[in-house]
Formats: sequence, C-alpha cells, structure tokens
Amino acid sequence: MNKFLLFLLVYFISLPSFSQSISLSEKAKVSILTCGLGPESYAMYGHTGIRIQDSIHAIDVVYNYGAFDFSTPNFIGRFIKGDLQYFVTNGNFIDFYYNYKAENREIIEQELDLSPTQINTLFQQLNHSVYSDKRFYTYKFIDRNCTTMVVDKINGILGKEYIKSDSSKMSYREILYPYMSDFYMKLGIQLIFGAKVDEPATRLFLPFEFKDTISVTKINGNTIEKSDSKILQVTKPETPFNWLNSIYSLITALLILALLNKKWLKISYFIFAGLLGLFFSLVGLYSLHEEILWNYNILLFNPLLLVFAWYIKKGIKDKILLFGKIILAMLLVYLAYMTTKIHLGIVWPFIVLHFYWIGKIVLQIKKSNLAH
Repeated sequence: MNKFLLFLLVYFISLPSFSQSISLSEKAKVSILTCGLGPESYAMYGHTGIRIQDSIHAIDVVYNYGAFDFSTPNFIGRFIKGDLQYFVTNGNFIDFYYNYKAENREIIEQELDLSPTQINTLFQQLNHSVYSDKRFYTYKFIDRNCTTMVVDKINGILGKEYIKSDSSKMSYREILYPYMSDFYMKLGIQLIFGAKVDEPATRLFLPFEFKDTISVTKINGNTIEKSDSKILQVTKPETPFNWLNSIYSLITALLILALLNKKWLKISYFIFAGLLGLFFSLVGLYSLHEEILWNYNILLFNPLLLVFAWYIKKGIKDKILLFGKIILAMLLVYLAYMTTKIHLGIVWPFIVLHFYWIGKIVLQIKKSNLAH
C-alpha cells in the first residue's frame, strides 16, 4: 500500500470521537504546524497544519488541508489539467508527529494568540469542513493549497487579512527557486512555469513563508505569535555533490553535441526541442493551472524547430535560411526578456547552443549563396 494512503488510513481510523457540538474550554490552544521539506514532489516545499489542543476535553487534533488520493481515476491527467480534488482531514497529533518523524522531517509549532471564542469558532468551522462536502477543494499550486487554505481560515477568524505576504517585491518564481535542490527537477519546473510565476508574490502560499509572516504579524500592536518552538528536530544527512545532477553535466552534454557537429544529431536535437515547445504550448491550453499559461520558454524551445529540422533533412536552403532567421530573432527576444529572470542561470547553456548551431547553419548558407 502507498505510504501516503496508509497514513490517511491511520488518520481516519484514529479520528477523535468528539462531535461538532462540543465547545472547547478556556484552556484550549491553537497553533500552526510547519513541517520540513521532503524528497517527494508533493513534499518538496514543506507542509502546513492546524493543531488544536484542549486538556479539559482530552483533545489534541491536527487538521490537514494537503490530503489527496492516488487511486483517483486518471490521477496524473487530472493533476496536469488542474481539477484534482484535495481534501481536509483531521487526526490525532501523535499520529501526525510520528509520521513526520518516520520521514525525518522537522515540525515547528507556533501557538497563536487567539481568544477562547475565536479558537472555539475555528474548531467548529474546521470540524464542519471535515464532516461535510466542504472538505473537498480543487488544488491550485499558488492560489489554493495546504498553506493558503490555512491562511484564509485564520484570517477569517481574525475578521481581517492581518496575515499577508510581505514579499511582493519578489516574484513567485524567485521565492520558489531556492527550494529545488535537484538540478534537473528545478530545470524542468522552471521551464514549464509561465508568466504568472513572474508576478509579484502577493499571496502567501508556501509553509515557511507563512511561518515567517506569523512571527512578524501584529494586531493592535500585539504579535499574533504567542510562542515558537521546534517540537520535532531532525538531523539531515549531508548530500554530497552529484556532478551528474548538476548544471555541469548539462553543459558537458550540450558541449559534446556541439563538438560532434553531426547533421543527424542536430536534426534529432531540433526535433526534441521543437516537441518540447509544442508540449509547453498545448499543455498551457489544456490545463487549468494558471502557472503554466503564457509560457515564454517556447521562444527557446520553439515549435518552429520541427519545421527547421525538416528543411535541414531535405536540404531546402531558402527555407532553412528563412526559418533560421525567424527562430534566431525569437531567440534574441527571449534572451532580452530573460535578463531579469532568475532562471537564466540554468537555461543559458541551451541559449548558447541554439545561437551557435542555428547561427552557424544560417551563415553557412549565406556564404554558399554568395559563392554562387
């Protein structure tokens, strides 16, 4: 059984036996749990949960907005399209704690300075969400995830958007960029992201950004954070440098392609690059994820490279020259636009190769035409 599904099964088996009608005591506490990063794609940015404790009623429960079901029919297709349903669960804190301990992921707890009435209202709302149709929501990478759902829930209790992003001078892409330690995963994600992630980060959407914001948020001059402690400390093993999973392996591979300078290699590469650009174009039209719309990376991985490759194979010089010039012009536009983008630091090897190969092909044909 999948580990995540097993975790959910344990959650549901161990659901607290309280009803929505229970009123919490004056000793009830609410805190935000921020969980460390994991190697899986769904855990690479961390996780946010809400913990409610009441020693009088023997309640210690965690509400989690990040649950999903791998057995959902057409899971991958629905995730790509952007209509995959996530849902909120609740479960005993001890189960939550030991799950993250088993995954070697830290847990940081921030108790919130809320009144007993606010805590009780939050408790009732969360239980209603868990035990009604409101438990389901359509996942959106930036606008609706395990963190934004908690942000909105707490702000709703406060009656005003007190907890909000203070990173509007940075783009979503700039905030996300440091999280991706796996080079080729980072490269793939940066290439599939479109223009939306370059917008100012006006939405709190990542667990650790939410955590930092709670620490500085004040209401009527008083901080909302009552306490801050690391309740689960872990030791992360040092990851040795992996040359194969770095920009150096990419540079080496592209340099070898350029030095070999074989016609069939060029054609094969242009077909691959063109197909990748075609995928970026079509997935943006198909998917409901706004993060992959208007993907300007198709100016680099240009679908016109498919046509360019075809004419190279057929040796039709005037068409090669025409499409070569068009692709180079679009590549120049891309380079100018990318000068302000953080991911220029990992895509530049492709830019260099494209300029070198396509520019060389165009110049050779020009010289050949002049000789005749």
